[in-house]
Amino acid sequence: MMLRAPLLGGTDAEAKRQEIKSYFQLCYRRYESLFEVISEESAYFRKADPLRHPLIFYYGHTAVFFINKLKFAKLIDQGIERHMESIFAVGVDEMSWDDLDGKHYAWPTLQETQQYREKVFEVVNEVIDRLPLMLPITEESPWWVLLMGIEHENIHLETSAVLIRQLPLKSVRQHEAWQVSEDVGEAPQNRLLEVSGGKVQAGTAVHAPFYGWDNEYGEHTCEVPGFKASKYLVSNQEFLEFVEAKGYERSSFWSEEGNAWRTYVKASAPRFWIATGESYRLRTLTREIPLPLNWPVEVNYLEAEAFCRWKSEKLGITVSLPTEDEYFRLRDYSGVPPFLSWREEAPGNIALADAASSVPVDRYGHGGFYDVIGNVWQWTRTPIYPYEGFKVHPVYDDFTVPTFDGKHNLIKGGSWISCGNLAMENSRYAFRRHFYQFAGFRYVASRYEETIKISAYRSDVLIAQYCDFGWGENYLGVANYPQRCAKLALEYMGSRPKRRALDVGCAIGRSSFELAREFDEVVGVDFSARFIQYAQLLKEKGVLRYRIPIEGDLESAREVSLANCGLEDVAHKVSFWQGDACNLKPVHQGFDLIFAGNLIDRLYDPGKFLDTLAERLNEEGVLVLTSPNTWMEEYTPKEKWIGGYKREERAVTTLDGLLDHLGGDFELIDTKDVPFVIRETARKHQYTIAQMSVWKKRKRDESGSGR
Repeated sequence: MMLRAPLLGGTDAEAKRQEIKSYFQLCYRRYESLFEVISEESAYFRKADPLRHPLIFYYGHTAVFFINKLKFAKLIDQGIERHMESIFAVGVDEMSWDDLDGKHYAWPTLQETQQYREKVFEVVNEVIDRLPLMLPITEESPWWVLLMGIEHENIHLETSAVLIRQLPLKSVRQHEAWQVSEDVGEAPQNRLLEVSGGKVQAGTAVHAPFYGWDNEYGEHTCEVPGFKASKYLVSNQEFLEFVEAKGYERSSFWSEEGNAWRTYVKASAPRFWIATGESYRLRTLTREIPLPLNWPVEVNYLEAEAFCRWKSEKLGITVSLPTEDEYFRLRDYSGVPPFLSWREEAPGNIALADAASSVPVDRYGHGGFYDVIGNVWQWTRTPIYPYEGFKVHPVYDDFTVPTFDGKHNLIKGGSWISCGNLAMENSRYAFRRHFYQFAGFRYVASRYEETIKISAYRSDVLIAQYCDFGWGENYLGVANYPQRCAKLALEYMGSRPKRRALDVGCAIGRSSFELAREFDEVVGVDFSARFIQYAQLLKEKGVLRYRIPIEGDLESAREVSLANCGLEDVAHKVSFWQGDACNLKPVHQGFDLIFAGNLIDRLYDPGKFLDTLAERLNEEGVLVLTSPNTWMEEYTPKEKWIGGYKREERAVTTLDGLLDHLGGDFELIDTKDVPFVIRETARKHQYTIAQMSVWKKRKRDESGSGR
């Protein structure tokens, strides 16, 4: 029986509480049961895919996600174990700024990770039991964060299964809950069927019935002209024709990106096909079976695209992958019931309703077509983009934004293991084109020209403001703040070694680049993936463009050039990482300088951040902190403030708090006022004075204490 995701509305709050609790417990334990198919503990610590972390990361990651998000949302006061909540925090999609070199990570043992998961299970249940609940649940509700954690684990149920599928057979075992289909045979003959044109309306309403991710929200409307779509998903048998026709050897069928990929990996067939003489076998989750010709083929986007070029030549007409809009039109035309109407059974091989594998492509019919939903995801030729009205959720601002880069294509329809949000009609997931999921495709003959609007996040007010703050003009006669701070930090370094510097809260990277003028290596870290995305874009392209408001709807275009700033030749020395300052990765060690600009009064636990700095800094290294000391409960719980309050009728300043936390390991060598200006419009600016404090790490005597 399928357990459906909880509705956000209702009239009985206590019944809803129990419904969410049951949903959490089922999803949490189901995720653990997936890992029970791993037969040897050592397999947790090997990379099943060279571009991903070892499986132990994913086993711990979903539990840590709950704790870090509950803590960020102030639903719990503290975490459970700092090392776990640092090392398991970030690392889903491979990004050029994220180092996946395994030698940097001292992973916890499987037993330690399981013990941590049990503690998290208890914490989340306790939060569910005590948290006040008002219906309906909205994005502003603390319950939204709990649902976010559950649906995040559902995502990793699927992505982890793909990784387990890449382990050697000796490392997995049969499991009662994860049995593959035995229904194999010849595939039906595929053909193109008509789909009438019509209006497509996509995007999730603000008050939707179920939890949704940020990219689903907004509005998108278009008219899709009539087209033809393949009746079935492309089967293993149909794709085998392409393989036997030497499709992997014909460069003309492949895009430039596709040719580079197939040459690099020496691809000659789909990833999970295993050549055995003149035939193939298929690797499933836990078994290797003769290639089931009537199951859908599983390929990446590049392979699907090449097949379509081959099929076009074979048919004498142009066929391609569908757009997202065409997928939506096909879904409407075929009459797939909406997720809201699903009851005891799902209308397809989806949400683990059938087998722990694909099934024949002609088992689940939808209005004359088959597998419009389920079996495997369906690649589209549409790069993911935001709908009109897109905005991030403050608790998880980097869920989608890093994928708005033209390199991640949308997959639609869900697979056999897609549960919860992944099975819904409005879900929007995208992967890099060379990635494997449980994804296949169908092809279309179409004349539709898709229109994709420029990514909304590129004109985000906050992003533009930070771009201008870091790289804009000197307003009101005040010097550029991150440039000025970096220059002062370099002066305080004096003749000390300038090997490695850490810039925490680097935003769009100006201070990181400036420090690289004299440092051999600079690591910039920021919590916001959007900031890191822009900093990395500037590093790679050397140019950054943004728009700033003048007045009303009037805007002005601005351009930043590393060359014009004299920084082009040092960019290679800078790397950018997304990270939580209060849970920095263990790899961030051995620095001669740590700079944290305007950061401490915006952290949820500034004391925790400060208490870890000494271990990251080399002996006699320099620490430079700046802050306007504007303590606000919006960012930092009052009990976590390190200054700006009275203790026993005595005023405690931020500098007092810094001395309390740093005095044992550091010597305060200077303080200085550094003004800065934030431009809001042409005629409105914020003028602020930050306090800079400069610290030198004390030498250690033989006993290990400071002196």
